[in-house]
Amino acid sequence: MSDLQNPVFHDETKAREWLEAQIWPDGPVCPHCGSWEPTALKGKAHRPGLYQCNDCRQQFTVTVGTLFERSKIPLSKWLMATYLLSASKKGMSTRQLSRMLGVSVKSSWFMMHRIREGMRESKPGPLGGSNKVVEADETWIGGKAKNRAFKEPRPKEPVVALVERDGSVRSFHVEAVNARTLRPILVTQIDRASFLMTDESTVYTKTGREFSGHGTVNHSIKEYVRGKFFHSNTVENYFSILKRGITGNYQWVSAKHLKRYLGEFDFRYNTRHISDFERAAIAAKGIQGKRLTYRRASEQTANA
Repeated sequence: MSDLQNPVFHDETKAREWLEAQIWPDGPVCPHCGSWEPTALKGKAHRPGLYQCNDCRQQFTVTVGTLFERSKIPLSKWLMATYLLSASKKGMSTRQLSRMLGVSVKSSWFMMHRIREGMRESKPGPLGGSNKVVEADETWIGGKAKNRAFKEPRPKEPVVALVERDGSVRSFHVEAVNARTLRPILVTQIDRASFLMTDESTVYTKTGREFSGHGTVNHSIKEYVRGKFFHSNTVENYFSILKRGITGNYQWVSAKHLKRYLGEFDFRYNTRHISDFERAAIAAKGIQGKRLTYRRASEQTANA
């Protein structure tokens, strides 16, 4: 049976029961006070999946206190959207998802930003460690001037990515590419016992001394691999997936939402060794303890 034929994507009861199993693997927990002793309300006037806490007396469902809270969109469509975004290696456009789910473009756009928020790691540990290599590099996201016939292209946005070889990636939207902006990211996101691998850019020279080792390759003279060990091809491969997705599917990404798109691509890369359905289950678990209203997703903030 194809994943898309799974009953959780077509039946509201199955969808709710599946999400409850992901959010509450040991049974219902009150999102208001944390009590483990709620009572299921099964009266004719009660909607399916409604509980009442025996301690704080508050009523709740599995979506309360999550990114899906107070949504009018059927839960089965939320899970289908989560699956599709998790399974599409280079992402999926808002309009494509809108057509597939039968919802408005505005609803599709908001759903995707909520799902991306759930994909972002909350408290990630440092990358690398003893005898491990972490590659660091930067790129710029944006269109090319030659593709604009009349208007000036929007400024490109700098992105820095850290990739542990045979491990995870973590990417960041930064205001500029220099030692001042990159050092705080490098020293907080990478274990100091790691071996740092970069290109010849001087922004890494001083900070590189704070790790167990720092190797470089000189791209300016077309040196891309030296002795099989010295290269930054792993992070370059990640950038190729990121740019193909943003250029091919999303066309353009605003600076204020770029961090969420980066989280989406990071998530799929970091879960690349498991099935699409397992990846979607992890994304569904990530909705806990987070809220994102339409106003918050739309407004322009300094750190978005």
